[in-house]
Amino acid sequence: MPRPPKWRTVEQFPACTYFKPAGIPLRELGEICLYVEELEALRLKDLACLDQEACAERMKIARTTFQRILCAARAKVAEALVTGKAIRVEGGKYLLAKAPFEEADEENDPGRPGRRCRRGWNGWQKKE
Repeated sequence: MPRPPKWRTVEQFPACTYFKPAGIPLRELGEICLYVEELEALRLKDLACLDQEACAERMKIARTTFQRILCAARAKVAEALVTGKAIRVEGGKYLLAKAPFEEADEENDPGRPGRRCRRGWNGWQKKE
């Protein structure tokens, strides 16, 4: 039995979670699901222009794991662009990183996502 995958650290949740080709009705489109950590890998590598070692370090995963995530993300995006499919960003195995200025304490800790949470993050949960 393989070991469960590690939680990946994502620095920011995407502002837009659905992309589709213009001029084609939604009911006629196929759809590809891009995991949040795959979008984060694309952001770090292609938008922030970091090397793979730095990207992997920021996501708190091994470089080889980062490479696999990046290859999967690029393949999904290429398929969507070439075949004219919509891209839905959701799911995955990730935790939202804390801002660097926040103190690491129990009161502001986001914790692990719930079993039924599809996006992997339930928001900040204050303990009373």
